[in-house]
Amino acid sequence: MRAPRSHAPEASREARELTPERWADFEGLFRKYHGVQAGCWCMFYHRDGPTGPLESASRQEQNRRDHLRLLRAGGAHGILVYRGSEAVGWCQFGRREELPRVERGRKYRALRDRLGDPPAWRITCFFVDRPFRRQGVAREALRAALQAIGRHGGGVVEAYPSTDPRAVATWFGSERMFAREGFRTVRPFGRSNVLVRRRVPGRAPARRAATPPRGGRPPARARPRGRARRPGPAPTR
Repeated sequence: MRAPRSHAPEASREARELTPERWADFEGLFRKYHGVQAGCWCMFYHRDGPTGPLESASRQEQNRRDHLRLLRAGGAHGILVYRGSEAVGWCQFGRREELPRVERGRKYRALRDRLGDPPAWRITCFFVDRPFRRQGVAREALRAALQAIGRHGGGVVEAYPSTDPRAVATWFGSERMFAREGFRTVRPFGRSNVLVRRRVPGRAPARRAATPPRGGRPPARARPRGRARRPGPAPTR
């Protein structure tokens, strides 16, 4: 029996960058779906190659532990979309060197010489809890990922969205979703995906406004330099 679909407005959701303190929220979402995609735990593109049988319980647990280890070391990035206190959506992004498996694939190697300079960042995976699908959660996650990339210095971002909703690799997101966020298609990427890119400007962290001293009184004004003139004698009649 299907869970009832929630029509929560976008304003009731919030996107946050994954941190070690939010790991339990990520883990709760992925455990509901057995680690998602054969127990990957979003480690597939972090690795140089396969590590064992897909259905191996030990491999799935290793993926979970390795993702947490990378996160604590600063080598894994992602966005969680929350509905209240519950994580309902996910987007993985990372620096080029953090997700090396993309470049090692046959499709990417065939295009490498025609792509120009390599990207600084990649966006590789999306996942949305079943009751919240088709409600814009993935797009919220994508926008938040681009904002996070800007905070981390920005640069050229590369992704591999699907052109066919029936395709196997729908975890890359849709071409239309990326186009709406300013990405341009660079090359076809296999039969049902395209390679897209966009430059994200780096953003300096916002400066905090000066806080008044205790008691709420504004700071005293500085005295003007030089001696103040004394008033002259009062005029006489």
